Amino acid sequence: MELTQPCFNKVLVANRGAIACRIIRTLRAMGITSVAVYAEADADSLHVRQADEAWPLGEGSAADTYLSQDKLFHILAGSGARAVHPGYGFLSENAGFARRCEAQGIAFLGPTPEQMEQFGLKHTARALAEDAGVPLLPGTGLLSDLDEALSEASRIGYPVMLKSTAGGGGIGMSRCYSDEDLAKTFESVQRLSQNNFSNGGVFLEKFVQHARHIEVQLFGDGQGTVVALGERDCSAQRRNQKVIEEAPAPGLSDDVRQRLHATARALGEQIAYRSAGTVEFIYDPATTEFYFLEVNTRLQVEHGVTEQVYGVDLVRWMVELGAGTLPELSELGNNLAPAGHAIQARIYAEDPNKDFQPSAGLLTNVSWPDDPALRIDTWIQPGTEVSPLYDPMLAKVIIHETDRESARNRLISALDNSQLYGIETNRTYVSQVLADDRFREGRLFTRTLNEFNYQPSTVDVISGGTMTTIQDHPGRIGYWEIGVPPSGPFDSYSFRLGNRLLGNEKSAAGLEITLRGPTLVFNRATQIVLAGAPLDASLDDRAVPFWEILDVAAGATLKLGATTGEGARAYVLFRGGLDCPDYLGSRSTFTLGQFGGHGGRALRAGDVLHLPDSDPVDKARLGQGLRPVLGKTWKLHVTYGPHGAPDYFTRADIDTFFNSEWEIHYNSSRTGVRLIGPKPEWARSDGGEAGMHPSNIHDNAYAVGTVDFTGDMPVILGPDGPSLGGFVCPVTVISADLWKLGQLKAGDKVQFVPVSQDQ
Repeated sequence: MELTQPCFNKVLVANRGAIACRIIRTLRAMGITSVAVYAEADADSLHVRQADEAWPLGEGSAADTYLSQDKLFHILAGSGARAVHPGYGFLSENAGFARRCEAQGIAFLGPTPEQMEQFGLKHTARALAEDAGVPLLPGTGLLSDLDEALSEASRIGYPVMLKSTAGGGGIGMSRCYSDEDLAKTFESVQRLSQNNFSNGGVFLEKFVQHARHIEVQLFGDGQGTVVALGERDCSAQRRNQKVIEEAPAPGLSDDVRQRLHATARALGEQIAYRSAGTVEFIYDPATTEFYFLEVNTRLQVEHGVTEQVYGVDLVRWMVELGAGTLPELSELGNNLAPAGHAIQARIYAEDPNKDFQPSAGLLTNVSWPDDPALRIDTWIQPGTEVSPLYDPMLAKVIIHETDRESARNRLISALDNSQLYGIETNRTYVSQVLADDRFREGRLFTRTLNEFNYQPSTVDVISGGTMTTIQDHPGRIGYWEIGVPPSGPFDSYSFRLGNRLLGNEKSAAGLEITLRGPTLVFNRATQIVLAGAPLDASLDDRAVPFWEILDVAAGATLKLGATTGEGARAYVLFRGGLDCPDYLGSRSTFTLGQFGGHGGRALRAGDVLHLPDSDPVDKARLGQGLRPVLGKTWKLHVTYGPHGAPDYFTRADIDTFFNSEWEIHYNSSRTGVRLIGPKPEWARSDGGEAGMHPSNIHDNAYAVGTVDFTGDMPVILGPDGPSLGGFVCPVTVISADLWKLGQLKAGDKVQFVPVSQDQ
């Protein structure tokens, strides 16, 4: 077909996420206007913010948004874009979409529809590969029924792979070691293929037991010239999904490498391949032979490692080819030379400790190291809400170094020093794979990760309790003047004692529990201390004490029930603290502001807490003399003023205030502790210019522990309370007694005891 398209200055990016950001970045460098599309769930994605224009696709699943051709063509018409870059996934290999673009005079920046169809079905791709002399694994054409499958499997020899001809992404594949295996899975693979790809065709291929996955990057001009830009190793796979990719592939001889390139190039030249594509091979290290697997008629997720090694921009080539401005491809090919080694880690929103189940929710912190050798292709930022509707890939972290070992070590360091907090990701899992000897030595096969032993350093929240939050001491200091409270542990005395017992830093974060505690499962051995108000506590159904170091084994379950008597708040302190990002200098949770701690909220079922690396300490317990004394009646020492008698209260009323026993109101919280007691006698009838009630004054600075008369009811301001307000404050609790506020419980009695500054 005709190669050169009419020139265009505006391109529709028919994709989302990291690849959309990648395409937009290249278009901007070329001076071409980018038109992004987005589903409502992706409204805050970086690709929407980075594009020159952004057009909504509405709400719904991929079928209702990114796969809706009618919506995309409506946006093409409205925006005036005359070209489409499909990226990968979605419509990138949809021949019908590409053909519809051509029919409407839109440049489709990818292969021709015919080439997509030729390579889109694996059995026809095998036939093309056979015609081009590409080595093939022993296999079959499309199978008519199970009897034929059993007969062909006997001819090929077990093990075999039963595959959907229209499959992709590891869907529609089953490994069979016997007639029994094949008989069990034949109908299910057919059904899966029909349901996912509207094509129930299946075929068999010989399965190589210790196989590596090697692929060659191609680029063709559509006129018969095709260049091969080296090969990539994609053997680090989990259930046929790639996790780590690298270029060049380690451990190949020059002869194998050259044969791979030549074979892939010949296959592309046979059909005058256009644009970017990848030929995938199975490589058998035992025999050094390779066999055709499939062709991907699109840009690959892992194209970045090839770009880093060859110093090219494949997206730019695709755009220039579509616009008819690409320099002579043969000349470009002559100047290609690989340099160094690149490795890519795919970062997914998934929990490796829960069989890689997808993880959705709010990313409260996103931080990458500042490393010039590092390339981050991503769409996320702090505050991104990760939707469960789409692919869970968050980022591709790519490192380019002079040699493989340097790249491996630098990528491990980059991942370990990155931070993605709020939902679970596979970041630590990938780092552990990179550190494994089998990866370091280049001995990773496509099935290796299926048996990889991941070691999580986490705690699963099975139930969150009444109100369980992450806090640290002294909390968020330095922002009181602008209305941000310190937060921190309400009973800081118990909290600090627990941390000191464990030998932690003073600022180590722990959990604060109000009235009823959570249930936690530890995925790594550690040590903890329970502090504060006593509550029912058991470790693997064995009662455990407060105020001493407890050894917790990996897999153990800690159940914390209701407080059993005096006091309202208990604490769980962990050896080394909790690994949680700072927000304004503190890990403390401020629930009203929805920031700090774990997502700015109380813990709930399904949350995962992270433990830092730490060495155990010797067992110890806290002496009775240091433990806080809890009760149901309390004396709170306070300093007098600034709003006392005779200006605001009568002298008799102040005497009543100090002589009375106040009851703790049930509606008390970290914001403030409400008190039930005698109605005050005011020394004035109203607040004058400040308001109708005598408690009203113009804005006045508060402190934690200030007793604030909100109308006729006094409230002791807590660590999450306001920094100023318009109410009188006759007394403030002294620092030494502030911890007691955290243990005040509904129904407790309090008496205020005045002390001077000298006292």
